[in-house]
Amino acid sequence: MKTIPQLLSEIKRGDYLSLARGLTLVENDLPGSITLLQAMVMNYNVPVIGITGPPGAGKSTLVNAMIGTWSDEGKRIAVLAVDPTSPFNLGSLLGDRIRMSSHFNNPDVYIRSVATRGSVGGLAGKIIEMTDVLKSSNFDYILIETVGVGQSEIEIAGLADITMVVLVPEAGDEIQHIKSGLMEIGDVFIVNKADRDGAESFANQLRKSLHQRADTIPVFKTIADKHFGTAELLQWLNTVDIKSNERRLFLYAEKAYKLIQNKRMHDISKTELQHKLAVSHRDAGFNLYRFIEQYNYK
Repeated sequence: MKTIPQLLSEIKRGDYLSLARGLTLVENDLPGSITLLQAMVMNYNVPVIGITGPPGAGKSTLVNAMIGTWSDEGKRIAVLAVDPTSPFNLGSLLGDRIRMSSHFNNPDVYIRSVATRGSVGGLAGKIIEMTDVLKSSNFDYILIETVGVGQSEIEIAGLADITMVVLVPEAGDEIQHIKSGLMEIGDVFIVNKADRDGAESFANQLRKSLHQRADTIPVFKTIADKHFGTAELLQWLNTVDIKSNERRLFLYAEKAYKLIQNKRMHDISKTELQHKLAVSHRDAGFNLYRFIEQYNYK
């Protein structure tokens, strides 16, 4: 069994087996995960690019095209593809990973599917920790593709340095509905499947809607499966300075709160709590607030 320092050294060197082990430790809260996280040295200069948008917009296909171009340039890319969890067996559907299968044997590309496991906001519960593990390796870009659940998908804006919103021409009638959600978090918008009818009109409508924002938000048209428009998009990405993301502070504060909460509650078993309540609540004069005093929480 490798020690945590050995594991971290191999992760930093770019060993994918060690990286997979580290991500598994963190994702599943296995023994050693906290020690690993506390000992990591992260490279905050690695751009974290979030790709979000409604289902069917072609996010995975766009990511696939981006990976192809960057890997041809000798760049090392990590992808966290957040897949929805099946409501029947709680397993990840892994659709995104299947669509990126052409890069599985590429030594410069690391792809990991992550199940939401009931998390809302389009991201998985351990996504911050897993992203930080990737930052402790030697990648040039980190891509995070979210589930694509619509307006609630705002967590990605706090995690990513650049948030890309992918839409399709058919979304033209929905702009007013998504304005308060996706329209506010995007640093760049991509109208994918631009060979469909109404693409130019939709892109213009989108530009007009975005014009209301104080900052200038670019809109690109792409046909990702044909690599049309992706070169212009990546050229723009190369000109963007990775600036401080003020929204990340709120996401980190929320994460820190949950971590502190979990640490203070580590000795509380919900099963044991339910058992005690099953017995105590039948007593005459049962009072929930007096009952929890036995745990002396402060």
